[in-house]
Amino acid sequence: MDNLFTELENEAKMAVAPLAVRMRPRTLDELKGQQEAVGEGSWLHAAIAADTLSSIILFGPAGTGKTSIAHIIAETTRAIFVEVSAIGGTVSDLRREIAAAEKRLYATGRRTILFVDEIHRFNRSQQDALLHAVENRTVVLIGATTENPFFEVNSALISRSRVVELHSLSDDDIRQVLDAALADERGLKGEFDLLPDAAEAIVTLSGGDARGALTTLELASGLARQAVEDGAAKTPDGRIPITADMVQLATPHRVLPYDKNKDMHYDIISAFIKSMRGSDPDAALYWMARMLDGGEDPKFIARRIYILASEDIGNADPQALLIAEAAFRAVEVIGLPECRINLAQAVIYMALAPKSNACESAIDAALSEVRHGPKRDVPSYLRDRHRPGAENYGRYLYPHDYPGHWVDQRYLPDGLEKGCFYQPGESGWEAYRVDATSRDRKRPNQ
Repeated sequence: MDNLFTELENEAKMAVAPLAVRMRPRTLDELKGQQEAVGEGSWLHAAIAADTLSSIILFGPAGTGKTSIAHIIAETTRAIFVEVSAIGGTVSDLRREIAAAEKRLYATGRRTILFVDEIHRFNRSQQDALLHAVENRTVVLIGATTENPFFEVNSALISRSRVVELHSLSDDDIRQVLDAALADERGLKGEFDLLPDAAEAIVTLSGGDARGALTTLELASGLARQAVEDGAAKTPDGRIPITADMVQLATPHRVLPYDKNKDMHYDIISAFIKSMRGSDPDAALYWMARMLDGGEDPKFIARRIYILASEDIGNADPQALLIAEAAFRAVEVIGLPECRINLAQAVIYMALAPKSNACESAIDAALSEVRHGPKRDVPSYLRDRHRPGAENYGRYLYPHDYPGHWVDQRYLPDGLEKGCFYQPGESGWEAYRVDATSRDRKRPNQ
């Protein structure tokens, strides 16, 4: 009787559960994508099939199958499966489940698989509560995280587990997820017709997130059903059409994933800088738009432009530094949303400017010489003249006393020669370099 009641209760819960929960894969064959991680021939696939799983950390973006894999393991394993979420769970919850697992192991010999969702939300000391149980295999840990576990999970826990990385689903994977949800009895039961342009809109909006795609589909299907109830026509075969407009209403603003201090933050700022350095204004604008849309501090973006102006452009176009400074000032004075235009102007300028890293190379070479070379004395005629005995330092040639405000005079200490640090580039203003003896400005190879 109790089993019947539990079964009916579970059916009732599933009936009101979100579409993404109802359509959660039950077997590895139903799981879309992630062939490298759990496909035929992978370690994880073999371990699940043989029920010989050891502790793992599932790492990947939202909606890529981490929780689904955990539940597939729960359906296939002979071990007891228990779940703790780091969002609302505590160390007491972990210790209670570990104590129960230890008692169960010694009493019946059955293993316990402990699934910890969002494991990165536990701090380091909380994660320490798992170490001993994982070490002696009182539990088999399955940790799920959207953050890089090598930064967010204790190294001791990482060393006792295997990290399995999941990736965003492809467009084809998302289409398969949608097709399954439309047809499956657990899903929309064939009642709806997702029009092609609506399907492509969901695929685009999802950004590789299966959960997000199913949520959008569910919301759009609700709008479609309401439209039919209000008098809209069904398709000739009697199904309810879901249009692109309904998808747009269900998800008015596409939100691509972005984290302001984790892996994606560093990946996108890296792509942004490399796009400007590589002279691609469109790519640079795209990556900056990703940051702005994700809530990045515009001052952080402006600082990166400021650095690049000297690091990658330098004296090939000295104006770049002034443009960068003006953009940074605009961010401080104007702020968002208007300063996005100032940033865009600066980004396009940096991308199209001639490039040179001669300034960076020059100062780095000079610093290396200072730090690793011998101590070099200031030539006597360059020393400060405001001290007794300065009349014996030799004659300093004052450049403004000579035509062109220049005189051939050595300024480097002994042992270093002209050109030892600064090597002008071949583009922009640096191409018009000053010859060391004639003082004539000329292009290289002229």
